Amino acid sequence: MTRTIPAGTAWTNWAGNQRSVAGAVPRPRDTGEVAEAVRAAAEAGARIRPVGSGHSFTAIAATDGHRLELADLTEPVRVDRERRLVTVPAGMTLRTLNDLLAGHGLAMPNLGDIDAQTIAGAISTGTHGTGARLGCLATAVEALTLVTGTGEVLRCSAEQHPEVFAAARVGLGALGVLTEVTLRCVDAFTLLAHERPARLADVLTDLPALVDGHDHVEFYWFPYTDRVQVKTNDRVAVDDRPLPGWRGWLDDEFLANTVFERACRLGRASPRLVPAISAVSARALTERRYTGRSDRIFCTPRRVRFVEMEYALPRAALGEALDALRRIVDGLPFPVLFPAEVRFTAPDDIWLSHGYGRESAYIAVHQYVGMPYEPYFRAFEEVARGLAGRPHWGKLHYRDAGSLAPAYPRFADFQALRDTLDPARVFTNPYLTRVLGS
Repeated sequence: MTRTIPAGTAWTNWAGNQRSVAGAVPRPRDTGEVAEAVRAAAEAGARIRPVGSGHSFTAIAATDGHRLELADLTEPVRVDRERRLVTVPAGMTLRTLNDLLAGHGLAMPNLGDIDAQTIAGAISTGTHGTGARLGCLATAVEALTLVTGTGEVLRCSAEQHPEVFAAARVGLGALGVLTEVTLRCVDAFTLLAHERPARLADVLTDLPALVDGHDHVEFYWFPYTDRVQVKTNDRVAVDDRPLPGWRGWLDDEFLANTVFERACRLGRASPRLVPAISAVSARALTERRYTGRSDRIFCTPRRVRFVEMEYALPRAALGEALDALRRIVDGLPFPVLFPAEVRFTAPDDIWLSHGYGRESAYIAVHQYVGMPYEPYFRAFEEVARGLAGRPHWGKLHYRDAGSLAPAYPRFADFQALRDTLDPARVFTNPYLTRVLGS
């Protein structure tokens, strides 16, 4: 019997900018109970939305119908070490997955910098890391189990229901509920991280060699400066330069979280100080090299709350977009407290993936909680849209189905598949109606 939390229980996302109160909150334990919950919602004429860890900034998970929480899923974990395949419940967090894989000598080939998301939430919104030869996290999915809007259970892969598989890996929760995911992993590996300050112009001049010459590259631009912090991660054979515990605490906990939080609060209270704070922050970060287990290098603690917009652009458009971003920041009537982040991914063939069919450069813009952000985000979105940009599904944006359809060659195919799998729109909410149509 599915456990249900009392109606009226409020839900808030990590950033605190989205909130909803559901009429019912079922917590199913297996695929069968998920199907029962979906059918029960449909029979009651209610909508139902699966939720993960709340790390999306959009209202993609919000609902006043039934909120389906997947943390209790107990589908069996299956590890095929020889074939490097791992099957896990879709409600498992990336942090738990990473520890599970490490125990079997395996790892995800790539990760973003946050590991609190559920696997279903991460892949469904197109979550990605960085690496010119690697796609988003959903490209590691080999098979999935999906409960459709009619309560049907589909096992999908490149061989079974291939069109559903091509769409549902980044499905926005619009096609069904993911209950089980099979991931293709790699042997566990060690990364050498190199972090260094640089000038933005120098990085852009050397960008092709930088991106192609490393396994993973990202950089952060500090507003009101010409400074960036560059991070490269490359595979190495031996973990021979671990970061001392005190240095990790100093840089990643104290400076990147405690001190940065205080700097943001100061900037929010005294906006005129922000350019000076940004300049000091850019120069306070020093060079460091260290090795470690791959997921521990990829993922870092993020305790300072913010809101975010991120756009995937054709890689050749990055320089033009950054030039425009600098002009936007300089012209705003309020300060920007967070650096902008730049990452890179390879093309893929997932219908609503931001990287569908092209090499991408991602620009993520952030703002500290409690600060104005909409004029900033809208101005950057106008630039990104003009450069054929695609918004991250889990980050704030203002696009609708009419403007998104030309950006995705398989958009109409996704809409048609949605008509088949969820004809009564059991899984819809206002966000999905806006971005996919009614």
